[in-house]
Amino acid sequence: MRNGLTILLALLVLAILALPESASACTACYGASDSPLAKGMNMGILFLLGVIGSVLVGITAFFIFVARNSARLAAAAQSQIPTDKQS
Repeated sequence: MRNGLTILLALLVLAILALPESASACTACYGASDSPLAKGMNMGILFLLGVIGSVLVGITAFFIFVARNSARLAAAAQSQIPTDKQS
């Protein structure tokens, strides 16, 4: 059973590699770079990069906010601890 699955997988990989159309690059990487399709795809890529960048900036800002509040609360708690030097 295992041997048959390996042979089937090897034949599937060879069939995919034998089809040159399936290995063609998209218009953003290959082809007419001044076509409207390529320009639209490039704008889509830039938009998605902007979305990902803004999400990463938001996550970073949240963790900086949490770290600053944690340090501020720790300093306030440290200043409110009574000392035993009064006795």
